[in-house]
Amino acid sequence: MVIVLRPQVSAEQTKQVLTAIQEGGHTGYQAGPSTIVVPKNDVHLEASLASLPQVEQVMAIDSPYPLASRAFKKEDTVIDVRGHIIGGDKVTVMAGPCSVESLDNLLEIAETVKAAGGQFLRGGAFKPRSSPYSFQGHGEEGLKMLAIARDKTGLGIISEVMEPDKVALVSEYVDILQIGARNMQNYPLLREAGKSGKPVMLKRGLSGTVDEWLMAAEYILAQGNPNVILCERGIRTFETATRNTLDLNAVPVVQSLSHLPIIVDPSHGTGKSAFVRPMARAGVAAGASGVIVEIHPTPAKAWSDAAQTLDFDEFRALVDDVERISAALSASRPLVHA
Repeated sequence: MVIVLRPQVSAEQTKQVLTAIQEGGHTGYQAGPSTIVVPKNDVHLEASLASLPQVEQVMAIDSPYPLASRAFKKEDTVIDVRGHIIGGDKVTVMAGPCSVESLDNLLEIAETVKAAGGQFLRGGAFKPRSSPYSFQGHGEEGLKMLAIARDKTGLGIISEVMEPDKVALVSEYVDILQIGARNMQNYPLLREAGKSGKPVMLKRGLSGTVDEWLMAAEYILAQGNPNVILCERGIRTFETATRNTLDLNAVPVVQSLSHLPIIVDPSHGTGKSAFVRPMARAGVAAGASGVIVEIHPTPAKAWSDAAQTLDFDEFRALVDDVERISAALSASRPLVHA
């Protein structure tokens, strides 16, 4: 059950609602200044709360992720990040190196992303690597390079945060906090990211179900942060021909269940550069709001994820592809799901 309070409700009026919920035998969780969540539906409590003057609406929602659900919000969420729109009727392109390497390299990539029509520069400053001996990123120095690239190009910046106590630091430099697949169910990290107020892109875990993914998103939303972007980046299956299996089913499935925008990551989804462009096309054709890919001027020399990284010509062709597909679909794509 979700209780929506009227605008400009005072702290005392909000406390009255929480007290009424407690007296009704339930616990209320405040998810922002005008939203309270009660995990269980109760018709008697619903009627009692609806009669309070400070309550605008009471919604009985039978879902473990009520704030992420279509029942709570029927229209698609559209997120504005520094004037760049995610979730509208145009495809969003995020691109950059797996790891931030040097400022000159990053600026060359950023200028290419901008010129090709991309809106966001991605780049890892803190890198969760499978081997402890692999390059782990430049840390804050990498974040500073990303900020310089933003100042020079106007691109939005997205970069991964791995630990709760690093959220404040990363938030100083980036426009979107990325939660990686390995951290999809790192609940302390999700809470801190939600509290930051920054838009958060939540990648699906390697073995995460759609329900688990949306419940992870609920942790962020429950902190009063409505700006959550979902990213399908491939799940682990028995298939070995690709690094992961990009689950395109997830795009329409998520859109039927949730109002949150979803983008696809065909770089991690396939692990092989030859397959990135066709799967980016497929993701947008399936209805994804955007793509995030890894690019580099000389992919073979990239410090990490070289095998799945596109060169600049391949990236330009990808952007042209997805923009054509998005334009063809925009007239018929429903922005509100029943």
